[in-house]
Amino acid sequence: MEKVSKLSASTAIIQDTRIPRLDGLYPIKLRITFQRKQKYYSLRFIPTKKGNNLTEDEKYWLDRLDKGISMTDKEFVRVRNNKSREPSKTMFIYLNELESLAWEVISTINPFTFKQFELKYFEKPTGDQDLFYVLTSTAKRLRKDDRISTAVSYECALSSLKKFTNKDFFSFETVDVPFLNKYEKWMLKEGNSLTTVGIYLRNVRTSYRKAEREGIVKTGNYPFGEGKFEIPGGRNIKKALTHKEVGLIANYNVVKGSPEHRHRDYWLFSYLCNGINVKDMSRLMYGNIEGDIIKLTRAKTEREKRHNPRPITIVITKQIGRIIDLWGNTPHSPDQYIFPILSKGMTSEEEYAKVRLTTQLINKYIDRIATSLEFTQKVTSYTARHSFATVLKRSGASIEFISESLGHASMATTENYLADFEIEEKRKWAEKAANFENNSNDGTIP
Repeated sequence: MEKVSKLSASTAIIQDTRIPRLDGLYPIKLRITFQRKQKYYSLRFIPTKKGNNLTEDEKYWLDRLDKGISMTDKEFVRVRNNKSREPSKTMFIYLNELESLAWEVISTINPFTFKQFELKYFEKPTGDQDLFYVLTSTAKRLRKDDRISTAVSYECALSSLKKFTNKDFFSFETVDVPFLNKYEKWMLKEGNSLTTVGIYLRNVRTSYRKAEREGIVKTGNYPFGEGKFEIPGGRNIKKALTHKEVGLIANYNVVKGSPEHRHRDYWLFSYLCNGINVKDMSRLMYGNIEGDIIKLTRAKTEREKRHNPRPITIVITKQIGRIIDLWGNTPHSPDQYIFPILSKGMTSEEEYAKVRLTTQLINKYIDRIATSLEFTQKVTSYTARHSFATVLKRSGASIEFISESLGHASMATTENYLADFEIEEKRKWAEKAANFENNSNDGTIP
C-alpha cells in the first residue's frame, strides 16, 4: 500500500514490469514519488544474520536471488498479500522493513529531494553501489572524451555480465572470487578468447577500484590479485614477418586500382611508417608532412601524456611517396586528410566506425594475399607493426631507436613489446643447437 507524506512524497514496493523478461522474473523495486516525478531503486536481500544462523527460508531467498530481488507475478502477489506460508512470509516482512525505513528517512527531509533521500537511505547514491551503473557511467564518460574504442569495451563487458547474471542490478558485494571464477569459465565456454576475457575483467577490476576509492565498498574485500582471482593474460604471442616476407607482399601481383590493391598498400604504408596503426594513419593530414618527413603524435600517446606527447618522425621513402601519390586525396592542403578514410565534420562515433571498417578491409585482403603466398601465420593490420619492430631488432637497431620509432612512452614498454620476438629467436637458435642427429652417437653433446 502506498504511503504519502505531508510533503507529498510517497513510497511503494512495486514489481517493475516495464521491460518484458523471457524468464518471467521482474525486479522488485522501491518507488519514490515526489511532485509527480518517480524514481525506482533496486532492492537486495541482505539478512541480518549469516552462515548457519540463517533460517531455511532466508537461505532460499539468498541463494535464489543472489541479493538482487526479482519474482514472477504469482510470487509477488503471494508476498504482498502476506500469505502465512513460507517463504513468502519472510520476504513480506523484509520488504515491509525496507519500505518502513524509506518512510522514516523521508520524514526527516525537509524540503524533500531525491538526492538527500539517496544519501540517507543508501549512505551513497544507490547507482554508485551497482557495478552495472559504474560500467555504464564510465562508458558514457569515455564516449564524451572521444575514447570510443575503450567505451565500446566497457559496453561489451556490461552486456556480457548482464547476459551471464540475467540481472539489471549487480552489487559490488557480490563481486568475489567464486563469482569471478564462474564468470571467466562461462565466457570461455561461450567462445570468447582469453584476450577478450582479460579486457572485460580488467574493466570490472577498474570499476571495483573506483568503488573502493569513493568508499562505496569496504577496503579489504578486494577480490583481485595474487592468491585471489588473477585476470588471465592473452596467449596471443606476437608473430612478425621477415623482411623477405614483407617483400613478397609488396611485390604481390594485384589488379591495379582494385580494393585489394588499395588495402594492400594501406598495410604497406603502416609497415613503412614505423608500424603506425590504422587510426593514426587515417588521421594523417598533409600538414603532418614537413619536407621529406612526416611528424605525428599517436592518438594513444596524445591522450596519455597530454602535456609532453612523444612525437614520431617518419622519413618519406620512395615507397611511402608512391602510396601517397597513388591513393592520397587532392588538393594537398595542410588541413586535408592524406587518405580518403575520414572526412571533416565526422563525429567521434563515425570516425570510430570508419576506422574499424578500414581495419576489417585491410585484414580481409592482406590475409587473402598471405594465404595465396602460403604463409603459415595469420597476417593482420597489427602484424605490420610487429614486423616493423622485429625487422629493426634483427637488423641490429638499438632498443632506444626502436622505442622512439614506435612512439612508446618508455623503454620498458618497448622491452616488453619485443619480449615475444626474443622468445621466437631463442627458440630458433635452441632448435639449431639441439640438431645433432647427424653427429656421432658416442654419448657426448658436440
